Amino acid sequence: MILVTGAAGKTGRAVIRALAARGAVVRALVSRPEHVDVVRSVGAQDVIVGDLRAQTAVAQALRGVRAVYHICPNVHPDEVTIGTAMIAASHAEGIAHFVYHSVLLPQVEAMPHHWQKLRVEERLVGSGLPYTILQPASYMQNVLAGWQQIVTAGVYRVPYALETRLGMVDLADVAEAAAVVLTTRGHQAAIYELAGPEVLNQVEIAAALGRVLGRPVRAEVMPLEMWERQARASGLGDYQVRTLLAMFRYYERRGFWGTPNILRWLLGRSPTTFAACVERTVRDGARP
Repeated sequence: MILVTGAAGKTGRAVIRALAARGAVVRALVSRPEHVDVVRSVGAQDVIVGDLRAQTAVAQALRGVRAVYHICPNVHPDEVTIGTAMIAASHAEGIAHFVYHSVLLPQVEAMPHHWQKLRVEERLVGSGLPYTILQPASYMQNVLAGWQQIVTAGVYRVPYALETRLGMVDLADVAEAAAVVLTTRGHQAAIYELAGPEVLNQVEIAAALGRVLGRPVRAEVMPLEMWERQARASGLGDYQVRTLLAMFRYYERRGFWGTPNILRWLLGRSPTTFAACVERTVRDGARP
């Protein structure tokens, strides 16, 4: 059995779906009872409801598990504490393989949530557990979060300069790679960078959206003040807002991309292009 933590989020659901497609038995750890049906619908056979910060819930979730895919809730201020506790509990339980969902370029201190993931990586490497660390780039699906406005208004808004270059990765590819790592041999003590095959600026992203949709899509800069107002109205707290603003500023200064070579090797095929990801979104009925 394989435990997926943070299982109800978009990454957790994608990983469960990919594992189920390979015939793996999956246990999901979710934080709320209303998430039980969500994770069962994508292939989890067993579900534990509990807080990642609760020792009893973690111990229950780890019981009888062979491997763990650990996802901390996105931009969580307690990521190091949660990761350290999960590693210790997994070590005590004798887990055979601990796979940590980290992030591309965790060594960049200017992005605090990346820096926290590096601290967890450090603890995992020194834990004595058999481990693999996956470091995905930003998801193509993050662009599609603004799908309604893209389709209805033909506008793609970003909180950084239009010249900002990103090497995005398809979440479905990341999930497939995670499933490969969890169900095949030879991946222990490995750190894998997972990046897509293109590095695009925001104008190029808008143009790709327009080509797939068959209508003009223009890229616009969203002022950071406007983004912050919307983020706080949606319920994000001070830590999340400050951290994401720091990430946007880093993206604008340096860009954010990696090599697709490792992902290509893991998948046995070329990673998905951004246009292909958008085409799949349209084909699967995401059009409003």
